[in-house]
Amino acid sequence: MLKYSVGLDVSAKEIHCCLSAIDSTQKVTVKASRKISNTPKGFKDLKEWIALKRKGTETSLVICMEATGVYYENCAIYLYREGFSVSVILPNYAKKYLQASGLKSKNDKTDAKGLAQMGAEKSLEIWEPMGEFFYELRLITREIERTMERRTAITNQIHALNHGMYQNKEVNKLLRAQLKQLEKHLEELDKLNLKHIASNKEVADKVEKLCTIKGVGIRTVSTILAETNGFLLFKNSRQLVSFSGYDVVENQSGTHNGKTRISKKGNSHIRRILHLPAFSVVRWKVKPFEDLYERTLAKHGIKMKSFVAVQKKLLILIYSLWKKDEAYNEIQEKHYTEQEAELSLGSEAIADGDAVKEFIKIVPTMMPALHKVSMTSEQSPYASSRVEQS
Repeated sequence: MLKYSVGLDVSAKEIHCCLSAIDSTQKVTVKASRKISNTPKGFKDLKEWIALKRKGTETSLVICMEATGVYYENCAIYLYREGFSVSVILPNYAKKYLQASGLKSKNDKTDAKGLAQMGAEKSLEIWEPMGEFFYELRLITREIERTMERRTAITNQIHALNHGMYQNKEVNKLLRAQLKQLEKHLEELDKLNLKHIASNKEVADKVEKLCTIKGVGIRTVSTILAETNGFLLFKNSRQLVSFSGYDVVENQSGTHNGKTRISKKGNSHIRRILHLPAFSVVRWKVKPFEDLYERTLAKHGIKMKSFVAVQKKLLILIYSLWKKDEAYNEIQEKHYTEQEAELSLGSEAIADGDAVKEFIKIVPTMMPALHKVSMTSEQSPYASSRVEQS
């Protein structure tokens, strides 16, 4: 046998397991299958079952599972800590592979078998869990995102109600009360976000430098760091671009020339949080981004397509500054003339950097003021409720 592969189809309560092996003729054979509970006891049973069915520890073994919400995380972390090679696969990638393999039926057992076959036949990337700091940061930033979505939905409801033919004051009152509560909830989350970042001095110092980009604030930086695990596993910017779904997909064959677009096969949270900062850096005439916007707009005349290009450039810049541990104004001095730097960077450009310096001190009485200062760069004249919703 060349390699063993364990496929795990994970659900909230149980996990279907399949152990397969591939030989020198590249034939995949199912060796055993079973079902366990999605609990710590079930994970221990899985470990013992693998040791029992695996013939010889010299043959490599990989465990494959889909990224099914949060249900897979406990099992994946347990197996990782026990020294297993774990691969976490995107559901759409696994689905296409199984379809191409000729599997017609779909149930938990066949999915586990297909994942085992996939792990045996392909050399999959090994998964590593997020650090505890960035995992907690992701919990905060995603709750901020969900709260903002609910706030936008209620704002749109109130707008529709006020412009309808018939109105109900009691409904309007209830909606406004919900909106007020969400605003308070969002303010508390922003304070928690600031406090969590300040708890790690190294991260706080780097965040301070990233916020020297005029138009980029604490929410933006926190979300990107949380979704990328602090850029830990990215070796270059191309990997980050692909991970975020900004990679370009062509549609051309023979004489047919279809539309060229971004794949969107990546982290939607990153693309969402960069939406408004892209408007801001163009509106406030941050030189490289304004030039890119004007140049691409003159080429194809589609504003949103140009803003997407700005989002991609902004993401790459944040990645570069993080890796080099530099502030944006330092990059400006290296690559642009003093006149261009003076035009594109003013005293407002480091407003968020000053905010981070303040919150590092963690003075509780200053938190409400800090909240207002740090959120300033997130605001944009384009930030209507409809834009937020998009």
